[in-house]
Order: sequence, then C-alpha cells, then structure tokens
Amino acid sequence: MNTTSVTGGPTVSLPTAFGQFTTQAWTDEVTGVEHLSLSSTGANPLGTSGDPGPQTEAPLVRMHSECLTGDVFSSYRCDCGEQLEQALQLVSEQGGTVLYLRGQEGRGIGLANKMRAYALQDTGADTVEANEQLGLPVDSRDYQAAAAILSQLGLRSIRLLSNNPEKRDKLVLYGIDVTAMVPSEVPARAENQRYLQTKRDRLNHQLTLLEDHGIQQS
Repeated sequence: MNTTSVTGGPTVSLPTAFGQFTTQAWTDEVTGVEHLSLSSTGANPLGTSGDPGPQTEAPLVRMHSECLTGDVFSSYRCDCGEQLEQALQLVSEQGGTVLYLRGQEGRGIGLANKMRAYALQDTGADTVEANEQLGLPVDSRDYQAAAAILSQLGLRSIRLLSNNPEKRDKLVLYGIDVTAMVPSEVPARAENQRYLQTKRDRLNHQLTLLEDHGIQQS
C-alpha cells in the first residue's frame, strides 16, 4: 500500500539532445523532496504531444536515482550517467517516461557520505562493505513517491528499464503492474568493473555484460 502523496507542477516542454520531452516537477508531501518526470511519445507518436508511452503496449519507464558524480560530472566510478543517457535515448525513441528521483544519492546515503564511502573503496572495500563500515544502510532508497508519480501520470502498467529486481518488487508492492524488465546495461569500464560486479553478486542486479570483460560470476 502506498501512503505517499505527491503534488505535480505545470507541464512544460523540454528540448534536449535526446529529443523533445514533456517535463513536470513533483513534490513529495511527506519528505518535501522534489522529483522530475520527463515523458515522450516516441519518434512515432500515437497520442497527443506529451502523452507518455506507446499506446500498443505498456510504456517504458526508467526510475533513475540522482547521482551527481555520474549524471553531471560523468564519473567512471559508476554507470549512472551512461544509464541516464541511455534511458533518455530509449524513451525518446520508444515513448515512455524517465523519473529522475532526487534525494537518492549513493543509494540514499547522501553526497557527503558517498564521498566517505568512496574513500573506503579506495582502500579496498566494495560498495556494500563501505556503507556497512560507515554504519549506514546498504540501500535505503524508497520508491513510494515514484509509484505515486506514475499513478498520477496514468502509468499503472509499465515496462521497467532497470537491472534491479528490487525496484520492480517495490513498485508492485505500491500498486504498479510491471509487465516486463528491460535491461539497462552499458559496457563496463576498468574503473567500474568491481562496482558492477558487486551490484551483480551482492545486490542481485541482472547484469550480463561483465562476462564480456572477463569477470565471472563469483
């Protein structure tokens, strides 16, 4: 059951390098955190301008957790920035919505703690161990606001662009029907191979491209 209430602002047109999106800011009435939705009808729109998603199947949705280092500064320590670009491109082509979820930096621990976790990773800890050594949750993100936004957008049945089964499970718990998981993989780099391996082996993310880089399932 979802008890979170969100309030949407005006819808505005947002031209980007990936295409034209209809954008709306949303305020979580419980936490005060502001989120953003970017919707597109796709390259061959079947509905009115700004309606999210193709009409023939469940629309594509990406729930993207805020990552300043990856999204803004193109950090190679993670795959977040590349995943966001991939999502915007796919949604622009196929139709659907990208939800940019703020307040979820470092899987919910915040920017300063994320830097502390990076320091521990530099001395040998993986991403899970670093959070644990700081006495912080491995992943404290919640998707009630995301589910509430999707409901207000009329997106109660979706295809989820994600490698993380927990996101699917949480959305289903909050009343969103996830008809399919669409992979959101980008090629691994030397700088983020261990990060991705940890997501696969310890956090159950469905990743397959790592094998192409010589990293086998542990």
